[in-house]
Amino acid sequence: MTLFVGTSGWQYKDWKGVLYPADVPVRLWLEEYAAHFATVELNNAFYRLPTRENFEAWRERVPPDFVVAVKASRYLTHIKRLRDPGEPVDRLLTHAYGLGDRLGPVLLQLPPTLRADPGLLDTCLACFPSAVRVAVEPRHDSWWTPEVRRVLESRGAALCWADVLSRPVTPLWRTTDWGYVRFHQGRAHPWPHYGRRALLSWAERVATAFPENHRDVYAYFNNDPGAAAVRDAATFAGLTETRGLTVTPTRLGARGTARPATTHPHPHPHPHPHPA
Repeated sequence: MTLFVGTSGWQYKDWKGVLYPADVPVRLWLEEYAAHFATVELNNAFYRLPTRENFEAWRERVPPDFVVAVKASRYLTHIKRLRDPGEPVDRLLTHAYGLGDRLGPVLLQLPPTLRADPGLLDTCLACFPSAVRVAVEPRHDSWWTPEVRRVLESRGAALCWADVLSRPVTPLWRTTDWGYVRFHQGRAHPWPHYGRRALLSWAERVATAFPENHRDVYAYFNNDPGAAAVRDAATFAGLTETRGLTVTPTRLGARGTARPATTHPHPHPHPHPHPA
């Protein structure tokens, strides 16, 4: 099993001087990010789906072993609310396939007002080819039922484990042989950092739930203010490595990250081929 550790996005001005040197222009931030991390969650695709040409350009700017997770467009999850998913899913994938072999999982983050509808979720997941990994992040408590779990399991989709204020806000169901974790906001000072103890607890959860015979786990830090995400990602990678897991590199150093993490070579990012 390989643990892919990164952040949700890379274009944050307050990361300048922490992750990005002052003399690196914004247009080169992705290249700079990819020199420090082996994966990123593309969350701006949620607000406006990039063109296929955008995805193709990003593919050319990152290393061959880099993995890009894609947050699905809000048109599918928040406007259509999973209804009539065929066309939105097809459009999303047609664009995202521009990433080629850099494409990682697709994240469906559901609206907090969307109540559980297992049939609707099943129909939506059925629109994704089996070669595409899909993670689902429900945000209404009505989704935590055996029927919903069975839908995820039958479709090979991962329940996204989400953390808010250093505690899980989703059940820790393992619904397939790979995993997806999102860190939204910690409780440590300064806000919104995670404390070392909270990250150690998560390292133990991942190591216990996904032993070496499982595939991959993707972990992204969404607590971007003040560059908390890049620091916490580095710390988390180091803590999970001490649990014996293979962790993608987080090469962070003197500009503001206190705890450089692993130095393993990049593993192959994704075992499944994707259509061109």
